[in-house]
Amino acid sequence: MTSRHYFGTDGIRGRVGQSPMTVEFALRLASAAARVLAPQGGSVLIGKDTRLSGYMFEAALEAGFVAAGVNVNLVGPLPTPAVAYLTQRHRCDFGVVISASHNPYEDNGIKFFDGQGGKLSDALERQIEALLDEPPVTVESERLGRAVRIEHAGTLYQELCVSTMPAGVSLKGLKLVVDCANGAAYKVAPRVLSELGADIIPIGCSPNGRNINDGCGSTAPALLQLTVAGVRADAGLALDGDGDRVVMVDHLGRTVDGDQLLYVIAQARHAAGTLTGPVVGTVMSNLGLEHALAALGVPFERAAVGDRYVLERLRATGGVLGGETSGHLLCLDKTTTGDGIVSALQVLAIMQHSGASLAELVTQMPKYPQLLLNVRTARRLDLKAIPAVQTALAAAEARLLGTGRVVLRASGTEPLIRVMVEGRDADLVQTTAEELAEVVRLAAL
Repeated sequence: MTSRHYFGTDGIRGRVGQSPMTVEFALRLASAAARVLAPQGGSVLIGKDTRLSGYMFEAALEAGFVAAGVNVNLVGPLPTPAVAYLTQRHRCDFGVVISASHNPYEDNGIKFFDGQGGKLSDALERQIEALLDEPPVTVESERLGRAVRIEHAGTLYQELCVSTMPAGVSLKGLKLVVDCANGAAYKVAPRVLSELGADIIPIGCSPNGRNINDGCGSTAPALLQLTVAGVRADAGLALDGDGDRVVMVDHLGRTVDGDQLLYVIAQARHAAGTLTGPVVGTVMSNLGLEHALAALGVPFERAAVGDRYVLERLRATGGVLGGETSGHLLCLDKTTTGDGIVSALQVLAIMQHSGASLAELVTQMPKYPQLLLNVRTARRLDLKAIPAVQTALAAAEARLLGTGRVVLRASGTEPLIRVMVEGRDADLVQTTAEELAEVVRLAAL
């Protein structure tokens, strides 16, 4: 089975103007995707985040699809999960999101959804890659596609988000700070929370094309922490640039990550008797989550990093709840893909129904000390083929035997090797992680 060259764990991503994120590549990608996903013609829905480069990639993809005989529906800046939903709602053959998620504005990316709002399989991505070296096709004039802009797309998605709240539960009485990372959710997230009755303070909701994820959002929650504490809010939520992940902040200004949010939702679903199948995390999920779920009698499984692999495992086991530490959560009883707004609403509904604060809801899940170090590389490394790395890895695992875990893996979206160590002893975790990272760093030279 051939590996994918361009597609990573979340589509194709890179620095704008450098391969593969060029206009010429986007044109070829659209043509190749059209031939694989809509070979007899059909329709595609395209959304994007707020990056300045989104305009040029939107135009290039539109041209490639129309030339290949595919009708194009443009929805403009909307969260990734909105594109998944609207693709299904408008019965399009597939959907496209132009976004580099939590990356800085100099980066961009392109990812696909199938007609049911799910991620493409590895096999389909390989089929698309197989056609990328061919020039773009142009069908006969009578078969050319058309392009239209869909009005009120945001309203449709907003209605979906609101509908995921339990009947009779509103957010009235809650004071919330919402940080939209100056990204794709900057309009719809505040509107959803306001419609549900919350008193909101928006930050990170003034995109200018260059400030997406810049000192704000789920990867930089410090501003949210200060604001929540400063205005004495009940909680805060921070989305990433494309709105498919969320981290929260309790009323004391402490961050609540994806593992903790997953526990809160799982615990409530389990108590209500609505949790089916195992909860699925990843190899990076905190060991405290696994132990807390075990105490409830809830089975827990780990998948490879990437929401696509969490989703595959959920489908294989009949589970409905899974996610990543980063806040990319899957509530398959509500949506088809990771959705930061919907995930946050599930937690806020639990707060309202139980009368407990977010701080109280997470007390039953201990978070073991966990250190993640990123080692930047100039080339791809096969870690299994480097004896020094494997020796250091074996030594680290032996040192933590029975008290922690070590994960060593290449990032699927950036030129990084991620070194993660966790355990009960914080000093041992730090020493082990730093020593292993140094071995990897030397191997990368």
